[in-house]
Amino acid sequence: MTNTDHTSIAEPATPREIPDAAIAMVDAEGTVMGWTQAAEQLVGYSAGEVVGRSATHVLPPPEDAGRASVFAEQCRAQGGWSGTVAVRHRDGHTLTMTLRVSLLWGQDAGTRWLVSVTDIGALSSGATNGPVRESLLARAPIGIVVYDPRLRCAWVNDAMERHDGVPRHRRFGRRLTALLPGFEAEALEVVMRQVLESGNTMVHEYRAWPPADQRREHAFSASFFCLQGADGTPLGVCSMTVDVTGNRRARERLAILSEAGTRIGSTLDVMQTGQELADLAVPLLADHAIVDLVESVSFGLEPSARIGTTSGRTPPLRRAGLATIDPDVPTLPFVREEVIHPHPSSSFAAALRTGRSHLEPVLDTQAGPWVDHDPVRAQKVRDSGIHSLMVVPIRARRSVLGLALFGRSEEQTPFQEDDLLLAEELVTRAALSLDNALQYARERTATLTLQRDLLPHHVRGGAAVEVASRYVPADMDHGVGGDWFDLIELSGARVALVVGDVVGHGINAAATMGRLRTAVRTLADLDLPPDELLAHLDDTVRRLNDEDADPSDEVPAVAGATCLYAVYDPITRRCTMARAGHPPPLIIDAQGQVTIPDLPAGAPLGLGLGLVPFESAELELPEGSLLALYSDGLVESRDNDIDVGLHRLGAALAQPGSSLKDLCSRAIETLPTQEPADDVTLLLARTRALQPAQVASWDLPNELATVPTARHLVARQLSEWGLEPLVTPVELIVSELVTNAIRHCDGPSRLRLIQHRVLTCEVSDTNTSHPRPRHPHTLDEHGRGLFLVAQLSRRWGSRFATDGKVVWAEHNLPSTAVA
Repeated sequence: MTNTDHTSIAEPATPREIPDAAIAMVDAEGTVMGWTQAAEQLVGYSAGEVVGRSATHVLPPPEDAGRASVFAEQCRAQGGWSGTVAVRHRDGHTLTMTLRVSLLWGQDAGTRWLVSVTDIGALSSGATNGPVRESLLARAPIGIVVYDPRLRCAWVNDAMERHDGVPRHRRFGRRLTALLPGFEAEALEVVMRQVLESGNTMVHEYRAWPPADQRREHAFSASFFCLQGADGTPLGVCSMTVDVTGNRRARERLAILSEAGTRIGSTLDVMQTGQELADLAVPLLADHAIVDLVESVSFGLEPSARIGTTSGRTPPLRRAGLATIDPDVPTLPFVREEVIHPHPSSSFAAALRTGRSHLEPVLDTQAGPWVDHDPVRAQKVRDSGIHSLMVVPIRARRSVLGLALFGRSEEQTPFQEDDLLLAEELVTRAALSLDNALQYARERTATLTLQRDLLPHHVRGGAAVEVASRYVPADMDHGVGGDWFDLIELSGARVALVVGDVVGHGINAAATMGRLRTAVRTLADLDLPPDELLAHLDDTVRRLNDEDADPSDEVPAVAGATCLYAVYDPITRRCTMARAGHPPPLIIDAQGQVTIPDLPAGAPLGLGLGLVPFESAELELPEGSLLALYSDGLVESRDNDIDVGLHRLGAALAQPGSSLKDLCSRAIETLPTQEPADDVTLLLARTRALQPAQVASWDLPNELATVPTARHLVARQLSEWGLEPLVTPVELIVSELVTNAIRHCDGPSRLRLIQHRVLTCEVSDTNTSHPRPRHPHTLDEHGRGLFLVAQLSRRWGSRFATDGKVVWAEHNLPSTAVA
């Protein structure tokens, strides 16, 4: 080799795997013997201007010929060189290029040099400084073969034997199809003919089993260049082949990981996430994949054991994911949802305890703890042909959530370390999704528990209504909301029906719901009319917003809510109701006719619209009427208008003679999905009516002489009802209530007895002042009446009336009495 390079102008560089360069073939004396079109495009010289002349015609002459000779000897000793050089362009300017020099052997031990030059700007990394220290071929072995126009091997380097295992002495004078018969050889010759005809560079990728690594298939990339003589005629084809298995596998790994980002964790269902991991692994990584989760994890609970703990038994696993290339799944030893008990001495149990992966390139299915522990399953593994196995623990926050198992049967290449690294990366992605799902499940469980604890466990309508209810939480993606319902027994055999919905989802909405339900119950004890109760509730919500507001927030968050409050009186069969932004109730009569009462909508609670008063509406309900109160999750959806939902709900409830529980089920079945996007609350009440014989009332003059008369009337009525045991205590209660009415009121009063689930005594008068118990002094003659009433009754109180107030007291009926 002549002085075509010199260490003073050459710097070592990292070669590219697939050459895309200007190629020249140089003889031992440095004379250019072949040129390519790419070389002409890069440096401006045509084949006629270069072929047959010294390479120094293109490369700058060395300043020190002695150092150039030393460099040439180094190239001969090392079999090649790679670095940066200054190349002279035909127009006179100098280009900084990456130079690759490779030694070729010909028949009869002749040698030539293949020189490739690449624009350094196309490289992904720049040149490095320093003298030549290592051979190019030792760093990036590239197989080079030069074929004559008849595609017979004329020149070859030593590295090519590493790729296909053919010694160089067997190559000379032979075509590739004679050396390596097969489809890939024919395809490569087709490409070479195209290169000879067109003169263009072409690249072809193929797969082969190199002799140095017979365990797995490798990917190769071959670049083909047409070498031209001085007159431009093709002298032959030069092929440069590089093993791109690493890069190809890296690209495949990136593609698989990219797929994992979109396909794993699409839901917050841990079992579904396990199945998604298995589906992704087959066939991209394995022929069979199973995902087993610790049984507590499959139910949305975190495992109690931490990595490295040795106490306790190996936890049972539940099969969450299963995927296989074998369509005959039942013959495989895997069944989804089954519970697995790993043997304590098996690699599966070890992975659960230590959190470390296990790679078994050659699976031994003949002996071992798990084989002896479960011979039936071991036989199924043998029948499936699985010969290589990876066990990867699913870890999150120092806990093992389960195991992912990957097996190969059709793919004969055993799993290697890089396969295990990819599997661990996939499992890590899945573990993040599982951990997120567990944290969400924990919050959802806490919210749902709070929600269910705050809702009434049993609703009883007493003598006023027959009731049934249903609550369905929102799906996993949206979270539990703040819906609630309630039934509150009021004085005088009346009941209050309530349904409400707090804006938002999660534990905060559930907590706010609990506060509002408590507020409604407190206000209901005051026996306020529905419109007044909603006005007070609106004030409560606004106060809560003010108390919970963060001063740093420019726009404070508003916790709004809607509510419907109705009071039904079984004596008058009249129902008074008002709503605050809530959907209207449905009323279904005994014949199945559905009506929506004309009830003013009102503004939602807490929005600062308190200047707009709430309005009540009163209507009479025949006995047996069905009153349906619900939340918007039952009738609203993204796809349908609320009118469609109301019609659907009305049709489901218009079933005369059906039980309320059946009607609740029918209404819930009308939902488009069994996991709605919003909470669903339904409260059904079928009205009852008290018979006239169950109510007795008397008008009393405002005279103290009326008190004995009142006691007498009560005693006689109780005897008629068969409630003689109640005569004495009820006489005392009535005596105190009537006496207070006479002393504090100028007009007449009214006494009423109601026999229902309990016995209610009511005294109404025109005075709007409500009685309040006080603590009398020892010598006081008055002030003890209400204490006596409280001791004799189960509960007592007072409420507003249209023309005054009503003071009432309840007494339990004897156990033998029938309400």
